[in-house]
Amino acid sequence: MSNSLLTIAAAAAANPNGASAILIGIAPWLLIFVIFYVLMIRPQQQRVKEHQRAITAIQKGDEVITGGGIRGRVTKVADDEVELEIAQGVRVRVVKGTLSQVLTKSTKPAND
Repeated sequence: MSNSLLTIAAAAAANPNGASAILIGIAPWLLIFVIFYVLMIRPQQQRVKEHQRAITAIQKGDEVITGGGIRGRVTKVADDEVELEIAQGVRVRVVKGTLSQVLTKSTKPAND
């Protein structure tokens, strides 16, 4: 009896029916997508959320770096714009969305 059950199980594994064949064919793709999501998509979404929180929390006196690489101190904050002082007496208005990095007060330049 047990030999016949083993034979039937082996035959079923060797010749899968339509539903299980589709599942076996899709399983590697699902596994690849899950790995891709865990390693790439989710961390990127977290970085975007963190960047958005930093941009919305900008206050007067913060140092920021724009997307073009200009570093300045925030002198005025509006809804969608900030005014940066990039040199003494030189002020520039930029859109908040173009800010790439908000430097904290404890951040020091790399060459110091």
